[in-house]
Amino acid sequence: MRADLHTHSIFSDGELIPAELVRRAMVLGHDVIAITDHVDMTNVEFVVKAVVKAVDLCEDYIKVIPGVEITHVPPRKIAEVAKQARRFGAKWVVVHGETVTEPVMPGTNKASVENPDIDILAHPGFITLEEAQTAKDNDVILEITGRMGHNITNGHVYKMAHEVGAKMVIDSDTHAPENLMDEAAALTVALGAGLTKEEADKALHVTPYEATKNL
Repeated sequence: MRADLHTHSIFSDGELIPAELVRRAMVLGHDVIAITDHVDMTNVEFVVKAVVKAVDLCEDYIKVIPGVEITHVPPRKIAEVAKQARRFGAKWVVVHGETVTEPVMPGTNKASVENPDIDILAHPGFITLEEAQTAKDNDVILEITGRMGHNITNGHVYKMAHEVGAKMVIDSDTHAPENLMDEAAALTVALGAGLTKEEADKALHVTPYEATKNL
């Protein structure tokens, strides 16, 4: 049983069409996957309407959730793009957080955790304790990522989330076939970030399923 709520297809910078992405995830033991291609205000309609069609794969493969990753959008416009994504059919909204490996605009983390319409703040870099508390208050999930580079600050993200009791998930941020993580790999990422076995079990087997059960 494995849920990955942050992946990419050819509709942004991923290598796989949705069907192959979903099939490969299924073979690795996944039963839920969210396809969350990169969007801003220029491509959100095109991407969401394309990814929504992948939901048809649910009938033969696994549960597929159409989503987006709002990426490098100015903080004051994140809420607007999130609303557009929902309107076009996205069921899951991720925001590309302030990773230390990219020049993400300061204020992105803050704008994301203040918005209950956001489901996950991905790879939030040096997220502050105050921002982690706001994430908890607004039920925004903080991501522990398997993505190389972005995962440099996993330990810090865990520390902030742990201190305030914010929800966490373990996602792959898949862009290529080899990025998908099976159960063992995801557990390694969780434990490597500092989660206890109990916290890792919750991040892997409870939080993602509770968050998506009605989607």
